[in-house]
Amino acid sequence: MSEEAVQADEATEQKPVEEAKAVESAPVEETPVDPQDVSYQAVEKEGTVTAIWEMQGQKHLRTIDPRSNEGKQILALFETAA
Repeated sequence: MSEEAVQADEATEQKPVEEAKAVESAPVEETPVDPQDVSYQAVEKEGTVTAIWEMQGQKHLRTIDPRSNEGKQILALFETAA
C-alpha cells in the first residue's frame, strides 16, 4: 500500500472515533424507575437462558447476564415462584 493510501485509511478510521467521543460526552438524563413498573424477561436459546432483560413497560432498561450474581438471584426468585 502506498503511504498516501495508508494516511487516507487512517484518516477514515479516526473520524468515527471522534464522533463517538462527542456522543459519550453528552449528558445522560436518568429518570427515576418505580420498582413496581419493572419486569424481567428471560431470553432463551435452545432451552438455556442467555440473557435477562429488565423492562419498564415496553422500554428495555438493561440486560443482565444470567451467570452474574444478580442474574442468579433473579432466576432463583422466578424458579421458586413457579
